[in-house]
Amino acid sequence: MIDSWKESLDELYSQMVEWRRDFHMNPELSFEEVRTPQKIADYLSNLGIEVKTGVGGRGVVGIIRGGKPGRTIALRADFDALPIQDEKNVPYKSTVPGVMHACGHDGHTATLLGVAKILSENREYLHGNVVLLHQHAEEKAPGGAIAMVEDGALDGVDVVFGTHLMANAPYGTYSYRKGPMMAAVDAFVITIQGRGGHGSAPHETVDAIAIGTQVVNQLQHIVARQINPLRPAVVSVGSFHAGGAPNVIADTAEITGTVRTFDPEVRDRIENEMKTIVQGICAAFHATCEVEYSRGYPALVNHDKETDVFVEVMSKQVGEEKLVNIEPIMGSEDFGYFIQNKPGMFFFTSAGNEEIGACYPHHHPKFDFDERAMILAGQALLSITHHYLCEQPSKDENFDEHADIELMTT
Repeated sequence: MIDSWKESLDELYSQMVEWRRDFHMNPELSFEEVRTPQKIADYLSNLGIEVKTGVGGRGVVGIIRGGKPGRTIALRADFDALPIQDEKNVPYKSTVPGVMHACGHDGHTATLLGVAKILSENREYLHGNVVLLHQHAEEKAPGGAIAMVEDGALDGVDVVFGTHLMANAPYGTYSYRKGPMMAAVDAFVITIQGRGGHGSAPHETVDAIAIGTQVVNQLQHIVARQINPLRPAVVSVGSFHAGGAPNVIADTAEITGTVRTFDPEVRDRIENEMKTIVQGICAAFHATCEVEYSRGYPALVNHDKETDVFVEVMSKQVGEEKLVNIEPIMGSEDFGYFIQNKPGMFFFTSAGNEEIGACYPHHHPKFDFDERAMILAGQALLSITHHYLCEQPSKDENFDEHADIELMTT
């Protein structure tokens, strides 16, 4: 049956490209999505799929109920864009000034719509249900995933899977990792309040710039001297704003940055050390300060069993040589919230192709991807679903055949 599903997906390719390009031309920022979720909901409803809108704010959830009892698998795709000006010279260039899909979320959405069509047409063969998680606001904390979870999007779900198109790897492979795969992300804002004055009389001032440079320098020592080198961590300063005239000593400075970790203890240690360092330096130089430390997405930690399922299934489908076991990366993804709550895993689908200009990094103004990768991503999601709901409908010891999911159609 999976072969016929894959053939059906191939036949949908031109439609998936059309969907993707429509979303690409009409991007919407995180927490501002209106047209995109409506288009998704309308299409799913036309397929006869139960749909709930406004999940966690702007998310869309669809349920395909199988013809026989069994487990429930959730598949996730995000659909928000970024505040970046599209600089590509293509017919499907963004029509919204200063906003573009620069991370592939348009492709994720088109992929899951294609998968939804095939599964809805084959629901009578499914031993269980499929939950389609169309998520808003992945790009901006606190993110849409946690809000969707809190709104019941995973109620009754047994396992959850997701993928991300990656243009930094040549088309044709899948990347995965068991355990910690993507880092937790936090943000900080440090405000230093000194006392300004004339540049000719520094002794009468408390120089916020001089103090700020000491802070930036000492922040680098947290990872270098306070954190076990076997536990990955990053502290990066992204901006330093102070002053406005060459002959005036600045009275305030603002420093912002990001922290990336995998270990919760390391995460706590960095936050505490940062506050201690900033407060100590400012006190030593007679300034006051404020440190705003905001926790972002958790680390994305793939579950062992579900990762083994992915490797087993995809090895049969595409061969072991197409699967790449990668090192953890310090980028972040709020899919981590889903697998904090349910067993599951996340993988990358390679989508780079220099010949067509799909060679720029994610979040770049010229970002693009090889659209054929949507077929690869869809094939993987279909294969995993087939494994759980057709090949082994009730072999999971955690499976409860009496569990059900409720969804009010809106």
